[in-house]
Amino acid sequence: MLYIDTHTHLYDGQFGDDSEAAVKRALDAGVGKMIFPDIDSTTREAMFGLASKFEGTVYPCIGLHPTSVDSGWKENLDEIEGLAGNGNIRAIGETGMDCYWSREFVREQEEAFERQVRLACRLGLPVIIHSRDATELIFSVLERCRTLSPRGVFHAFSGSAETFRRMERYGDWYVGIGGVVTFKKAGIAETVKQIPLERIVLETDSPYLTPAPHRGERNESAYIPLIAAKIAAQKGITVEEVAEVTTENARKLFNI
Repeated sequence: MLYIDTHTHLYDGQFGDDSEAAVKRALDAGVGKMIFPDIDSTTREAMFGLASKFEGTVYPCIGLHPTSVDSGWKENLDEIEGLAGNGNIRAIGETGMDCYWSREFVREQEEAFERQVRLACRLGLPVIIHSRDATELIFSVLERCRTLSPRGVFHAFSGSAETFRRMERYGDWYVGIGGVVTFKKAGIAETVKQIPLERIVLETDSPYLTPAPHRGERNESAYIPLIAAKIAAQKGITVEEVAEVTTENARKLFNI
């Protein structure tokens, strides 16, 4: 079985000298391809450096994470637009809005997000959306961009089935399902039963959101099969079917 981790930060400082080994462990676990979402200029060198060592396996993206939006966001976006045309870039993101940690730059977040959605549409690239306590703001931006036919993935989706159905009004969207689906009493474990497999991609968000039975440990892409197994159990289908369909979804979305 071949899996694709559509959202992993194996270049994060938490991996240190273990980054390359983590990629190899993922490959040994059947995770044949990995998407690296961008955060900001402070992590970009590490991201591109690791991706270059595993060309054809690891695919970088470019974007400005909402929690990195500050008074200098416009200069950061100018830099991103200069890099986005690189043929190796597979998506714009992760971008979006986060009102959980702070609302200090919420207006700037909204502007930065919309600018990145429009950039993705111009380049024919998908968008990786981070949404935390910001559903209505996210949808308001997508409504303004709807005629551009945006597409992409709602990363770490934790919304309801109703929210998923609402997403479909605004373009061609998948949901990223990660380790949270394995948590006890996690709402997404029930919601995933109502989301068509053809709209799901797998992700870890490593080093965060580690699936059971490894909660409390650093997450990594090698744990993707645990997430696939939980989705299969919830839907009453085989893990082979989950692997096949979600891998094809990821291939189409990211053109890999």
